[in-house]
Amino acid sequence: MSLIDPSFDASVVVRSAAAETIGAAPATIRLLADSSATGGALSTQRVTLLDGANGAAPHHHSRSAEMFYLLDGTAQLLSGDQLVTAERGDLVIVPPGTDHAFAAAPGENADILIVITPGIERFEYFRHLERIAYGKAAPESLLDVQELYDTYFTRSEAWTGRAGGGAGQRRTK
Repeated sequence: MSLIDPSFDASVVVRSAAAETIGAAPATIRLLADSSATGGALSTQRVTLLDGANGAAPHHHSRSAEMFYLLDGTAQLLSGDQLVTAERGDLVIVPPGTDHAFAAAPGENADILIVITPGIERFEYFRHLERIAYGKAAPESLLDVQELYDTYFTRSEAWTGRAGGGAGQRRTK
């Protein structure tokens, strides 16, 4: 028995050229399919990080798991208190309630497909991040929308201390 009862009746096809892009190098997010397009089954985006760029600070989702698939490059991911280095073709899945973060490894690029399931309407969250990046909204404004987007910010000593690879790093292979 599935916990998700998707209510969409047609295949979802998103052409690369039609995907909305948020941000600019060194960090871009391509919005692929939001929860409303998949009947709540999932939401997905593609994140490209250049030259060690940060992707997301430590946070967790109380209701959703998050999957990271490395399309290319090398990324560092925090999962709980574990620092994982993932390379092209590697998959990391973080369960609900687990603190996580991600970035391109120092000096490396990373191209990551991210899937959140069950889906949450998150595209507006990424647009909010863009407004913050361009000074159109205060960073503190994210605290007001944590529950709406099921994204709760946390602190992690393991993530903060990861510069240059960090101690205790574990490879996924």
